Amino acid sequence: MSEKKLRLGFIGAGGIAQAQMKIVKAYPDVELVAACDINDPSLAKAKADYGFPAVYTDWKEMLRRESFDAVSVCTPNGGHCAHTVGALQAGAHVLVEKPLAMNAKEGEAMLAAAKKAKRKLVIGFQWRFEPKAQFIRKMSEAGQFGNILFGRCKALRRRGIPNWGVFGRKDLQGGGPLIDIGVHIMEVTHYVMGSPKPVSASGQIFQYLGNKKSDVASMWPNWDHKTYTVEDLAVGQIRFENGAVMHVESSFAAHCKDEFNFSIMGEKGGADFDPISIHTDENGYMVDKSPAFIPSQDCFARKLRLFVDTALYGKPTEAPGEAGLMIQKMLDGIYESAAKGREVPIR
Repeated sequence: MSEKKLRLGFIGAGGIAQAQMKIVKAYPDVELVAACDINDPSLAKAKADYGFPAVYTDWKEMLRRESFDAVSVCTPNGGHCAHTVGALQAGAHVLVEKPLAMNAKEGEAMLAAAKKAKRKLVIGFQWRFEPKAQFIRKMSEAGQFGNILFGRCKALRRRGIPNWGVFGRKDLQGGGPLIDIGVHIMEVTHYVMGSPKPVSASGQIFQYLGNKKSDVASMWPNWDHKTYTVEDLAVGQIRFENGAVMHVESSFAAHCKDEFNFSIMGEKGGADFDPISIHTDENGYMVDKSPAFIPSQDCFARKLRLFVDTALYGKPTEAPGEAGLMIQKMLDGIYESAAKGREVPIR
């Protein structure tokens, strides 16, 4: 640890930002400089709890008046592109929460801005740092599974429509559960599969519960059904250049059990994420095995520590913006396929 400090700012000071602030405030090599949000209570809490010397309601003013080494973008999806590009142009490295943007076109503009500014753009994918995911990835790299043929991933809530923020508004989020929670399970599955290049997508989306008032007891009741314009359930399939396939299911509301999990199947073996298990053949028998010990690690905190190491010490990022763009193209493909009623290419 050097005596240098990373001058860090936040665009967006709500729930996810404050989860980040709580962690990075404890880092001796981070200095919290300023935060911005259009919500005054969020700003007041950020200032009171985390000691920001300055707070703003206008992000452009904040970038003009303050000097940052790095900025974390924690706004709704609709703001990711403008906020990220603005921070990069101001000379800051950027961590942007998932998904990368509203669509791949915005994502490409963000990556181009990072290249032009010669700054790092890091995507907030934390599940790839979860110890079980790291174990499966390392087993794959060691050849345990052979060529991976299929990945199946699920991010399902039986009745978990957020009753805060703008998660039900397609105009501000780009979509519903697929782009909000499905993105997490898709990216970690794609990561352990070796990050193959996607070539086509097919999918379908369904809306049947969120846009209606409900008296059913649920995780977060009384969501704003009048402004709800996103899907309740999305299902999709991605085909990759190497011949592999990934299937995804994601819901805010569906008649199913809550589940956040993935499985992979290869020519020589396969694996389940939770509970973690390896499936293979040994000495003429079908064998299931699991590690005797998996270390505990806060993967959310890990992504923040790695971002600081990238921005302050120049270490290579382990969650580059390019990974976010590849996932964004898969999301776009599933939504496009659902709209057109057919498989679509991913370019």
